[in-house]
Amino acid sequence: MKSEEIMKTAIRTGKRATKKPAAKAKPAEKLDLYAKYSKEYATSPTPALVTVGPAKYLSISGKGAPGGAAFTEAIGALYGVAFTVKMTRKFAGKGDYVVSKLEGLWPDCRQGEPMPPKVEWTWQMLIRTPDFIRQEDITQAVAVLNKRGKGASADRVQLVSIEEGQCVQSLHIGPYEDEGTTMGAMKAFAESKGLKFRGAHHEIYLSDPRRVVPAKLKTILRHPVQ
Repeated sequence: MKSEEIMKTAIRTGKRATKKPAAKAKPAEKLDLYAKYSKEYATSPTPALVTVGPAKYLSISGKGAPGGAAFTEAIGALYGVAFTVKMTRKFAGKGDYVVSKLEGLWPDCRQGEPMPPKVEWTWQMLIRTPDFIRQEDITQAVAVLNKRGKGASADRVQLVSIEEGQCVQSLHIGPYEDEGTTMGAMKAFAESKGLKFRGAHHEIYLSDPRRVVPAKLKTILRHPVQ
């Protein structure tokens, strides 16, 4: 009888002493600006009005044909800085985020005017970045890239703020060369609302042209209006 009581006591004590293993902390979610500001990235082929608030971007400007040597080097520098800033902050325990999609600002040609040769095109390529990124982050990233021998044109990358306000936006599906049809529909839509285009033509690239055939490329076309 005594041995039974001892056994019961041991079992009860063991239950009280046994602790459930602590639940593992969930990893912090990465900040995804494209998801956070999804209303600004409406992806309907039907033109619509959107309001785009102020945003920070990593930016690099240049001149030359898309896909040409100058353009390719600029894109490489932009991504190099973007990922170096991200990884430096991540390893320092300052939080992680998704490097946003490539975007571009292109000069708007007035309706009826011929497009200049591609070698004369000017462009400003962009990657949206969190508000907490500062100029010192960019400077540090450029120094790291230079030290690694990968800093070609990295010192041209700047941190800029852009506020476009009210815009007409539409999803273009197909080759970049066919964007004129979508832009025409956007202009007609703007005019039906008593609005007109202003500023630069804005593109957000949802597809990687290295992996997607031209007919299936998806690009958000955006143009500020007044």
